[in-house]
Amino acid sequence: MNSREATIALNMLPKIGPIRVRRLLERLGSAVAILKASESNLTQTNGIGPETARIISHWEQHVDLNKELEDAKARGISIITQDDSDYPEALRHMYDPPLALYVWGKLTDKDKHAIAIVGSRRTTHYGQQAALGFSRELARSGLTIISGLARGIDSFAHRGALEAKGRTIAVIGSGLAQLYPPENFKLAEEIANGHGAVISEFPLQQRPDKKTFPMRNRIVAAWSTGVLVVECPKWSGSIITANLGIEMGKTVYAVPGPIDRPTSAGCNQLIRDGASLVSSADDILEDLESLPLNFDLEVQPAASPPKELDRTEQCVFDALSKEETLIDHIVSSSKLPVSTVVTTLLKLEMKRLIRQLPGPRYILR
Repeated sequence: MNSREATIALNMLPKIGPIRVRRLLERLGSAVAILKASESNLTQTNGIGPETARIISHWEQHVDLNKELEDAKARGISIITQDDSDYPEALRHMYDPPLALYVWGKLTDKDKHAIAIVGSRRTTHYGQQAALGFSRELARSGLTIISGLARGIDSFAHRGALEAKGRTIAVIGSGLAQLYPPENFKLAEEIANGHGAVISEFPLQQRPDKKTFPMRNRIVAAWSTGVLVVECPKWSGSIITANLGIEMGKTVYAVPGPIDRPTSAGCNQLIRDGASLVSSADDILEDLESLPLNFDLEVQPAASPPKELDRTEQCVFDALSKEETLIDHIVSSSKLPVSTVVTTLLKLEMKRLIRQLPGPRYILR
């Protein structure tokens, strides 16, 4: 048995967890040594009582490691530990980093530039459109969107990244063989098939419960540079994620909502408590650019214009490119009156298809 396999076995054991394993590693030196240690030796470690020591010492009675490894391989799932180079760097520095990560899909270097988007499972149309819009623009700018694959805002956040042909990571609160919620399986499959990864720290057959979701939330917060809360009530898992982000030194952003709607009470409270109020993705991108984080965001090719553009809008859109374009050139190229071009440019900007620069110059998003 190698160190990686021993770490996966430890991760599968009940009542252990990353903090206790870290203490054992500091004292015994390796995961293999932990599994080989006697009960009396194990209890000499702070926080390891007789019951825990007995579980570790007789680990083969609790864990079928070979079956787990074979099942993961058959499902196309990789299992990574801190011994692996593709283990996310942001998670290595957590107080309680996951012992193992089950990865359905693929992680890339781009995923170190990530923003979490979270919110309520019960959403309004306002929240859904906000989550889609923010996610699309942030993903198009090169940020990986991280969320929890839950119903509601999480799902729209993942969907926005997919629509932008960007990357998204779904961190779930169950094992990958017990994907929850089950109706999001197709969304998870789409993410895993070339657009990111679905991640879990739990063994394949772990069912979700009240403990697994807060554990999931800490990974979402730790992995991201900032946490965007789109829509949530005062008491919500999203508030937990935001508070975890604050404790970890992350910037928390919140989308304001109507003061008479309970669905926005959590976001409005976060803003009162000091979260950054944002009304567009540009607010977040400008903030990130001001941080000393060596961000090198790659602007993705603009999405194809929506089919509902009318003939005039399409004509003006076609006169633009990813290069800065003066309004005089747009008028000349489109052969439309100046007044029509100005009005149409405003419509395209409101649809977030173009961006105005000083000049006046325009550029495709």
